[in-house]
Amino acid sequence: MAITVEEILTPDINRPARYLGNELGAVHKPWEEAEVRWVLTYPEIYEVGASNLGHIILYNILNYQPRQLCDRAYLPAPDLAAKLRSTQTPLFAVENRRPLKDFDIIGFSLSYELGATNILEMLDLGGIPLTWKDRAQFDISEIPLIFAGGQTATSNPEPYADFLDFVDLGDGEELLPEIGLVIEEGKAAGLSREALLLDLAQIPGVYVPQFYDMTEDGSVKPNRPDVPKRILRRVATPMPAYAIGLVPYIQTVHDRLKIEVRRGCTRGCRFCQPGMLTRPARDVEPEKVVEAIEQGMRATGYNEFSLLSLSCSDYLALPAVGMEIKNRLKDQNISLSLPSQRVDRFDENIANILGGNRQSGLTFAPEAGTQRMRDIVNKGLTNEELLRGVKTAFEQGWEKVKLYFMIGLPGETDMDVLGIAETVRWLQQECRAKGRKTIKFNITVSNFTPKPHTPFQWHSVSTSEFERKQELLKQVFGQIRGVKVNYTDVRISAMEDFVGRGDRRLSAVVRRAWELGAGMDSWMESLDRAFAAWENAIASSGLTWKYRQVENGEWNVMAGVEELQVGRLFAKRGQKAKVESSEQPANLQPANRQPTNRQPTNLQPTNLQPANLQPTNLQPTNLQPSNLQPSNLQPSNLQPSNLQPSNLQPANLQPANLQPSTLNALDAPLPWDHIDTGIDKNWLKEDLQRALDAATVPDCSFDGCSHCGVCGIDFGHNVVIDPPQIPQFAGHFKPNTNKDQRLRVWFGKLGDMTLLGHLDLASLFERAVRRASLPIRYSGGFRANARIMIANALPLGASSSGEIVEFELTEKMPVEEFRERLVSQLPKEIPVYGVEAVDLKEPAGTQLLERAEYLIRVEVISEASWEEWQGWIEAIKGSKEIWWERFTKSGKKQWVNLCDRLFDFEVIEPQKSKDGEEEVAESGVVLRYVGSCLNDGTMLRPEHIIYMLEQVAQREFRLLHVHRQRLILRN
Repeated sequence: MAITVEEILTPDINRPARYLGNELGAVHKPWEEAEVRWVLTYPEIYEVGASNLGHIILYNILNYQPRQLCDRAYLPAPDLAAKLRSTQTPLFAVENRRPLKDFDIIGFSLSYELGATNILEMLDLGGIPLTWKDRAQFDISEIPLIFAGGQTATSNPEPYADFLDFVDLGDGEELLPEIGLVIEEGKAAGLSREALLLDLAQIPGVYVPQFYDMTEDGSVKPNRPDVPKRILRRVATPMPAYAIGLVPYIQTVHDRLKIEVRRGCTRGCRFCQPGMLTRPARDVEPEKVVEAIEQGMRATGYNEFSLLSLSCSDYLALPAVGMEIKNRLKDQNISLSLPSQRVDRFDENIANILGGNRQSGLTFAPEAGTQRMRDIVNKGLTNEELLRGVKTAFEQGWEKVKLYFMIGLPGETDMDVLGIAETVRWLQQECRAKGRKTIKFNITVSNFTPKPHTPFQWHSVSTSEFERKQELLKQVFGQIRGVKVNYTDVRISAMEDFVGRGDRRLSAVVRRAWELGAGMDSWMESLDRAFAAWENAIASSGLTWKYRQVENGEWNVMAGVEELQVGRLFAKRGQKAKVESSEQPANLQPANRQPTNRQPTNLQPTNLQPANLQPTNLQPTNLQPSNLQPSNLQPSNLQPSNLQPSNLQPANLQPANLQPSTLNALDAPLPWDHIDTGIDKNWLKEDLQRALDAATVPDCSFDGCSHCGVCGIDFGHNVVIDPPQIPQFAGHFKPNTNKDQRLRVWFGKLGDMTLLGHLDLASLFERAVRRASLPIRYSGGFRANARIMIANALPLGASSSGEIVEFELTEKMPVEEFRERLVSQLPKEIPVYGVEAVDLKEPAGTQLLERAEYLIRVEVISEASWEEWQGWIEAIKGSKEIWWERFTKSGKKQWVNLCDRLFDFEVIEPQKSKDGEEEVAESGVVLRYVGSCLNDGTMLRPEHIIYMLEQVAQREFRLLHVHRQRLILRN
């Protein structure tokens, strides 16, 4: 039987505050006044979803619309999911706590290929049919419309088409309000589900899969004349003001204010799907960015903010904006973090806005270890620029830098792979200073995964090749100190490729994978289970042959070319070619490919045989890893200076090396060709040919047009704002350690706030102090912390009316003013009962704490009379010894006499029922006790009282609720 949300959210659920919906900035609009009721869901756990900037912006925009309401939902963690199923309670939206089925429309953000199983999990938990066909017979008043958006849904929605009523393509800031108006009008007119979807299909940016069919050649065509043949991707201007709000009470993965400064990227990295799908580039006016950050920091209480963009360093106003904010908020212990940024634009100005007392991490993405490979992917980065950026970071005080590299890129040889390690070794050698440790690197090596709508969408790499290349790197990195290397699991890469470039047949695989237990696939702890589920699902769907193609490197557009250029490079040096090809010919043999009715003849492996593409003198037997021992790859042999394009002349890499049948294969229909992203497919093919030449394309935001096809009426043009003058640096934050006043506050913890953990409560107080602009004192040292001291941690789920917290201030202020300003920024369920000034010489409350008074509600499993309860209490009070076994942090066993920790104990008389009978058996009794409560661990906890009762009564008891009445200080 279904139970209420309040009964579901109990302390036995891990981090129950995830699901409360009462965060600062949460919007609670009256249900009855809304004509259209949305749920925006992020199909990941709360800590991930609540951090997503797009999720926050769209939530705020929809709630700003008149007559529309928007709530949120997140993927429940496994413990809550199990509880929902066992109690038959449907998944709910967190604000109104209503079942998902009660809403008109549910939107999912699909940010990665394997996330669709989480969508199915949420639909199933919500009691909603999984496919649009199963929902077709229902009006939206019975079953809501289901849609998805986000990068993955925009790039190729076909693997998920069976589950979605529609897909929103591209930016949603303007599109979603338009959808809401059409739904409002459709509901008022009483339109059927199909008629309403047909109206939605007329909106540019809305794709309704049921109005399209997959043809034999794999392309997608309309099945009715009144829908567009190609669906336009929507483009919107960034709106930083809508990023303010929604401050979670628990720590999230990006626990800071996030402001978008630039949308879109025109760098043209050939592997990068976001860079292709978000064109043109649009800068936000610097004044709006500064205003949003300043207002946002004061409104949220965060101590950190982040400026976001696909290529943040290409926002030319970044140094000026960052410096302006840094100067304005210099005395508030604020830090700035940036995502992975262009190393060639990293300079002293950016170092100043990132550095200081709370210096954030630094991440660069060279992507490849040799200049040739960086030119092939169009990274636009030289070795000199890489060294200058890393060296600047080292000189500005960074001792550790994070670097991202990728393996498996088209045209890559083993020398290019090992060039990653040699580049890192070279950077370490160059970044040295007397009296300082050698710079350290955290390296992430990911596997290239081809993405739709990119020049490299026609290229894939076998799983065995990834494993072999990872092993080569592990051998070399094992000899380099000060480097930590993480590798992406090859299974994830293969699955992402298989699903990401799939067609509608993959819907059956996704569903079966979910049924077999796949979910939360990006989390390493469930990877083995998820991978087994995916493999079994592929087998049961009859697509194992297709997956084997992906595992074996479906086809390699660069096959033969890399052997040719490596052979010529070594020949130029008078050396024997010793480098193994990035693809083994066996990976492309007909035995590894099965026929399919959607593959045109020009995609058959017979047209892509390596024999047609490589010189006869480069047989695979000459290219074994045994010839690539680390001893042969010392820095002297592989200095980045030796890997310049001058050694790899474009003349060696002309498209003439590719057979015409290979080039014709690029014209084959793709499952995502009906999605109009604005980029001309012919341009993608031309850019692939430029990659064969290792030819770079300039960034069209700052140089000439690259003629990709985006700029025009439908998508607009690049908007690049000239940078303002950089303000003079006012210096880093210096904590004010003066202690002029200490205030002791008595507060309570009631209602939903009882489900907030101790560390999250401490964070809540710090942010409240910031919002209230109270002169809080900070500790000295590298990490300056606010001097806010909670006397004792309260157990999760316990309520209280007697907690104590102390605040140290840098200047005196009236006690009542402090109270008013603090209370104005606290939730109502954290009431403040009193504030008093404390002598600065007096020990802190944490040191003075001695005892605590509790009221606990307890029931006995079998019935018990009032007299029995009184007898048990007296027996405990009369006992001299009741021993409790405990273990220290080091694992040693200790015996504790609980009687020594009990100072007062009584049973509170139960309430009488209308007929005069005592309600002891049904609701239990309330016990009051006073026990030890020292911060050295000497405590008498409620569970100790239960143990003592069981020892004297020889009965089983259950603890129903804990309320801490007060904390008692010494003297």
